[in-house]
Amino acid sequence: MHYLKQIGSYFLMVVEMFRKPTKWSVMRRLILKDIDDLIIGSIGIVSFIAFFVGGVITIQTALNIDNPLIPKSLVGFATRQSIILEFAPTFISIIMAGKVGSFITSSIGTMRVTEQIDALEVMGINSINYLVFPKFIALTLYPFIISIAMFLGIMGGLAACVFGGYSTYEDFITGVQLDFIPFHIVYAFIKTFVFAFILATVPSFHGYFMKGGALEVGQASTTSFVWTSVTIILLNYVLTQILLS
Repeated sequence: MHYLKQIGSYFLMVVEMFRKPTKWSVMRRLILKDIDDLIIGSIGIVSFIAFFVGGVITIQTALNIDNPLIPKSLVGFATRQSIILEFAPTFISIIMAGKVGSFITSSIGTMRVTEQIDALEVMGINSINYLVFPKFIALTLYPFIISIAMFLGIMGGLAACVFGGYSTYEDFITGVQLDFIPFHIVYAFIKTFVFAFILATVPSFHGYFMKGGALEVGQASTTSFVWTSVTIILLNYVLTQILLS
């Protein structure tokens, strides 16, 4: 029963997010700040992880394909498929649930603890629109980060393949181009937009409706990370079933 109440409160918050909007001059400043915090601030860690995980995927693939009858180009093909279909959209999103989600929950939770949200309500401002909507708009740029992760993942794979001596540059590029299906990119970005919505709203929900003091802010951040990750994994399964079956 408790979980049903929480789910209902979440959907009511999502509806409230679009009602009684804050005036544009204020909203623009909030959106730009959230783009800086949530998108630009995440490029470094995402780039680092994507490059080296792309290299690891390539090495693992190359080491497990030791049959001389299997063409070396298959390493590039497997790397491309792994990164575009799953690693970039899904696993980067789970990493972002830790980085971005915890930031959102702790920042809104701190405002709840220090009664800043109550002050916004007293001034007649729709606090949910004021706090959550800018994060939702900022995270519509999230596919930009996933594009970087895809590119650097494949580049990391190429570097590991060539410098590790597992395959030649030409074979890897041939594999990356082999049987390319454009819809796989569309599929990855559909998932990315859905995950961006989850990253903006689920952590905001846990921060906005938290109760207690400073200690509970940390607990809310942990709970937010868990539920954001669980939601992303479940939706990943559902979207894969719908879009690729």
